[in-house]
Amino acid sequence: MTIITVTAPGGRLSLAQRRRLAETLTDAVLEPEVGQHAPAARMGFQVHFHDLPVDCMAIGGRLLSDQDTPPDIMTINIAVMNAAWPAQVRAEVIGNVLARLAEACEMPAPAPTWWINFEIIDEGSWGSQGGVLSILQLLETGVFTPQRSNAIRAAVQPPA
Repeated sequence: MTIITVTAPGGRLSLAQRRRLAETLTDAVLEPEVGQHAPAARMGFQVHFHDLPVDCMAIGGRLLSDQDTPPDIMTINIAVMNAAWPAQVRAEVIGNVLARLAEACEMPAPAPTWWINFEIIDEGSWGSQGGVLSILQLLETGVFTPQRSNAIRAAVQPPA
């Protein structure tokens, strides 16, 4: 289960761009997380778009509303359940997300002022389905490849 939150100045992303990003950002994280393209796993992902007024966002110590030519700023927060998230998998997710944003915004490359935070929620700290949910429970769904399942079990389960 994953939450992707995109925060941008109001009006930065059109409805068409948000529709496209709802799917492409989901898949940008889903594929590395489960180890394959698995549309059935999409229900475990939420994408939230937060539009803020330009007088509620600042960069460089100045509100966007006070800048003659404000930079194109966006923050993307990715919250994932504790699993096997070595540096190369996190880097793959971040690269995927930035590429999908650039595509949706019809830009040749991501803006340097689009920033991503990748947050791993500790085991026992994710609530869903009426209680605490473990990534280990989700391995039973069959959407994870055997390789990812084994890596997640090794990372999350304490050694015997």
